[in-house]
Amino acid sequence: MIKSGIFGASGYTGFEVVKILDHHPQVSISFAASSSSAGRRLTELYPAGPEVMLVDPATASLDEVDVVFLCLPHGAAAPWAVAALEAGVRVIDLSADFRLKNGGTYARWYGQEHTAPQLLPEAVYGLTESARQALPQARLVANPGCYPTSILLALQPVIRAGAADGTIIADSKSGVSGAGRTPKQGSHFVEVAGNFSPYLIGQAHRHLPEIEQSLKEWHGDPPQLIFSPHLLPVPRGILSTIYVPLVGGWSVEALWEIYAITYPGEPFVRLLPVGEVATLTHAVYTNRCVIGLTVAADTLILTSAIDNLLKGAAGQAVQNMNLMFGLDETAGLVANIG
Repeated sequence: MIKSGIFGASGYTGFEVVKILDHHPQVSISFAASSSSAGRRLTELYPAGPEVMLVDPATASLDEVDVVFLCLPHGAAAPWAVAALEAGVRVIDLSADFRLKNGGTYARWYGQEHTAPQLLPEAVYGLTESARQALPQARLVANPGCYPTSILLALQPVIRAGAADGTIIADSKSGVSGAGRTPKQGSHFVEVAGNFSPYLIGQAHRHLPEIEQSLKEWHGDPPQLIFSPHLLPVPRGILSTIYVPLVGGWSVEALWEIYAITYPGEPFVRLLPVGEVATLTHAVYTNRCVIGLTVAADTLILTSAIDNLLKGAAGQAVQNMNLMFGLDETAGLVANIG
């Protein structure tokens, strides 16, 4: 039995990790830590959740676990990652602290110096369907952001095929849970309900360098990316509509075959028939990414739907953990295949 610990267990993502691991057939939870809710039961915060006692992070014993999940804000995760690795514990970080390979890039986009830059080259960027071969040996996995997961899984086949020709526009919409559980004025019900808001559009969002980093790994000279995130007045889910200008000669049928070859038998990637579009209801409350392909005016229009808390966070983290420890990739996630 693999012993796990969760830091930040009272947040939306941490709660989803606890829920999945509570039913995982080969993993036990040794501790679930929360600095804001230590001493309370998780059911006091989430009545339908598991009966787990939340502990102060300072009392969480790294000697008792094989793996930790860091469901913490950026900047707060890195010190715990260092401590866990020094204790011989494997780390899956769901914050942004280890997603970028360059410490200077991290400092520019996150407004602070990285406290463990020596670990950045080692961290495996855990977009599972792209990182599968590296995960079994990984000590430290940087779980991708939710927006990047929806965009990168949709773009990987067309970028690797060299079929893109011109600036790509990723128009993405996220449910309010993507803003986290800590109250903020912009995510209050009265502010969100009946509204639909773009924010940090163009090339201003922190997820942009994370997406660009993968595109450069897949193609030496990838197209420029414009990323336009929006806050959607629903609890959860992300829908990305991505416009990819094409090199001449590509039909939608040929492109669909490239996608089928890239994702053969993937348990958590579903390709829709040509011309069908992905919607939130295809993906919410599951650990899958659903992708639709349409071509118009020499432009590939991709629709990509995920649950931001599952495939965009907790579900993908457990998927990565399964591969790190040699387990069936779908273990604990079968109910979330959809």
